Amino acid sequence: MLDVKRLRLLRELQLRGTLADVAATLQYSPSAVSQQLALLEKEVGVKLLLKVGRRVQLTPQAEILVEHTTELLETLERAEADMSASLTTVTGTVKLAVFQSAALALLPDLLTAMAAAHPDVRIEMVQREPETALYETWARDFDLVVAEQYPGHAAPLHPGLDRITLTTDAIRLAVPTAGVAGGMTRLRTEPITDLEDTANLPWVMEPRGAASRHWAEQACRQAGFEPDVRFETADLQAQVRLIESGNAVGLMPDLMWTGRPPALTLIDLPGLPRRTVFTSARRASRRRPAILACREILAQTAQSLTI
Repeated sequence: MLDVKRLRLLRELQLRGTLADVAATLQYSPSAVSQQLALLEKEVGVKLLLKVGRRVQLTPQAEILVEHTTELLETLERAEADMSASLTTVTGTVKLAVFQSAALALLPDLLTAMAAAHPDVRIEMVQREPETALYETWARDFDLVVAEQYPGHAAPLHPGLDRITLTTDAIRLAVPTAGVAGGMTRLRTEPITDLEDTANLPWVMEPRGAASRHWAEQACRQAGFEPDVRFETADLQAQVRLIESGNAVGLMPDLMWTGRPPALTLIDLPGLPRRTVFTSARRASRRRPAILACREILAQTAQSLTI
């Protein structure tokens, strides 16, 4: 009988790429990972790993084992979900990945409602960019992810993950309120009324690689100019402060204003584009009562927002 824990290490190696990354993910030492994989090779009686420079590569036989391991882990997850569903109380831990504006708008109410309705559920939240979080949820680092999708920019699809829409929110041009003295004062004295008016102004955007950055750049190019991106930060609250203080303009989703009125001016974009916010979980574990409860309360919280 093959050892499931060792099989999982092999699958993690395929996902992570290096023994060091597997060890860091599972909180083992690299030597312990290497030793367990060596024992797995003895169990199956064939070579599973080939050394290529300083890295290791899976053999075709190892790839076969990984494919079956994935099926086995899904079966075990379904069994765990079915067992949990048979209980009369909702218990367990939900590891949740969420991007910043959703964390600010949804998490406080989610945690409060879950503590009241399901006090035996522990929620562990980590802030992650959606593309990374979706992959890590598929890889079993998280149980549930709150992610986003911009118009015309499909979020990554991973086999075994479902997708349920929570809400949509408008994306608008955010500019300093008239009369705010900041770095942009010398660049433009006339009111900003549309995207084209920002062609020569400093912009703040998320770092390259983020879906929001790609979408924002495309919106500017379609308006006929290349944005002067002087400030890069994944922290949307920092972006807001730069705009409020009169030092930049940017594109902001309405979810940012949940619970606080904006201290800046918002201008509608052509076509009134909207971002989609959704949750994803592995299909094998989505029936686990704790995950179902989190999704239900997230949906209720999103529905109550005026965005």
